[in-house]
Amino acid sequence: MRIAGVSLPDNKQLAYALPLIYGIGPKNAIDILKKANIEPTRKGSDLSADEEQSIRVIAEEYTIEGELRREVSQNIKRLKDIRSERGVRHERRLPVRNQRTKTNSRTVRGNMRKTMGSGRRSLDKT
Repeated sequence: MRIAGVSLPDNKQLAYALPLIYGIGPKNAIDILKKANIEPTRKGSDLSADEEQSIRVIAEEYTIEGELRREVSQNIKRLKDIRSERGVRHERRLPVRNQRTKTNSRTVRGNMRKTMGSGRRSLDKT
């Protein structure tokens, strides 16, 4: 079954297959299945064409996949353009939401722990 350009596996229960679509989480997946009157434990291979179509129609009422990705990237671009703190954190590829950076964050820039065991040691000890 395909929804919004994503192929859902036929051997998974629908409650676990629908969250593979970007923008649909476990809660929304169960809500979609309730609206379509389909049990969450059914598998994709057990559905009729009408049931697939009803799931597809209900799922596309949500903001999902490309449209949601576009919206999120526009929001980040807006934050960067107005030079907000969150936008600057995104530009520098640092944690955005007040996480601690001294020990926890592992970013592109490295932030390797400096301990006694690590570091370069001379190989030619004579």
